[in-house]
Amino acid sequence: MTEEKPVNTAVTNDLSALLIFLLKGVIYQEADAGLWTALLNLQARVRDYVAVLGLELVFDEAEGYAFLQSRQESEEDAASKHPRLVARRPLSFPVSLLLALLRKKLAEFDASGGDTRLVLSREDIVELIRVFLPESSNEAKLIDQIETYLNKIVELGFLRRLKPSIGQAEMFEVRRILRAFVDAQWLADFDARLAAYQTQLAATSGRAVNG
Repeated sequence: MTEEKPVNTAVTNDLSALLIFLLKGVIYQEADAGLWTALLNLQARVRDYVAVLGLELVFDEAEGYAFLQSRQESEEDAASKHPRLVARRPLSFPVSLLLALLRKKLAEFDASGGDTRLVLSREDIVELIRVFLPESSNEAKLIDQIETYLNKIVELGFLRRLKPSIGQAEMFEVRRILRAFVDAQWLADFDARLAAYQTQLAATSGRAVNG
């Protein structure tokens, strides 16, 4: 009779914790070194487990983040119409626009060869998007709208609020995980997309005036 090998409960627990955290959202190296180390050790097993669920692990060791996304569907998979475990979340037009502008800013920042962290003030971000939004005579209302967009992007994990020092403006770090969601090919077409954005904005503004 073959002797059963003892189960390594520590590894099992680590794997369970990894799967739970990954299903909840992004794991950052800087936020949880223990989980990150476990992911380094168990990466292959995590990939095998999540593949059964129709997911794949996106793991960027250099940038220090990992998350799960739905596998790209083949024609055969699409025909089977399996339910998506990780749902796609439609974003509003202004949020999509601001994400694009932040991604472009991040690309310019990386090209400059400076620091590894892109930190922007609230005023910096307001100025990024202001010129693409319909003109408004109510500055306070405009700022409130942009604050709503910022809150959504923070919730999505692409921006992180930094603890402000006394007397300093509120600052945001652009999380590098944004690069995984808005890729280089998308940026190559950015000018064309931006022209489409401006056309849509002009149409929206025109309907508001005519209405």
